[in-house]
Amino acid sequence: MDASLWNGVAGNTWVAAQDMLDRMYQPIEDLIVDAIPAEARRVLDVGCGTGSIVHAIARRLGPDGHCTGIDVSAPMLAAAAARGQQANISYILDDAQQHVFDSATFDAIVSRFGLMFFDDPVAAFGNLRQAARDQATLHAIVWRSPEENPFMTAAERSAAHLLPNLPRRQSDEPGQFGLANRQRLHGILEQSGWRDIDIQPLDVVCSFPENRLYQYLTQLGPVGRALQTADEHTRQQVAQAVRAGFEPYVHGDQVRFTAALWSVSASAG
Repeated sequence: MDASLWNGVAGNTWVAAQDMLDRMYQPIEDLIVDAIPAEARRVLDVGCGTGSIVHAIARRLGPDGHCTGIDVSAPMLAAAAARGQQANISYILDDAQQHVFDSATFDAIVSRFGLMFFDDPVAAFGNLRQAARDQATLHAIVWRSPEENPFMTAAERSAAHLLPNLPRRQSDEPGQFGLANRQRLHGILEQSGWRDIDIQPLDVVCSFPENRLYQYLTQLGPVGRALQTADEHTRQQVAQAVRAGFEPYVHGDQVRFTAALWSVSASAG
């Protein structure tokens, strides 16, 4: 996992766009929180980012429960902590693939878009399995393929002629689409000790205000990172081209798209 990226431009950009991203992914947050078993008392959120789901889980668990968030990004965890200190919330700054968790600690492990970046997914999911109690549950939501998520790649397609050196995002490599292959994902979970594995397609309509689209297209993703070091003329050209590429998703004062996802569930025993 490229921790330097998440402790630099990518992490700081997510913090700056925190409110927009929370709103965009609210329907997915609700699915994650609703999937936590009623009897769970200790929950781990992997790749917790700026902490929206951690706080939602803590509210659901109440004072007798506890939610731990783990992430590699110091800026994002600082933003999570700034949401407010609560006795039933804690954070870990580390890579979940390598962190030494206390064995058999958690009743449930959840993640929204936090599991696709591991350098060694089998080792990472195995480490999470060791942190889970017997009969604990895993519930995660990850992205399906780039081809099924044209909104997520619209900026790269629109700017390709202006930014020819943009890296091409691949399935099965660490990154947003790193767990897009259903068969491979099932194999990773099986090899790492998880059981009762169920992977189902999930399509979720997401939205955010149109007046935040310029921020989205010029700051987030590969194009946003490339524009950090581009000259002003290039920035203006790219912004115009990319804005045109997003036109099919603009509906009045809202930007709407369908996120093509996998809903992943498994059991520790």
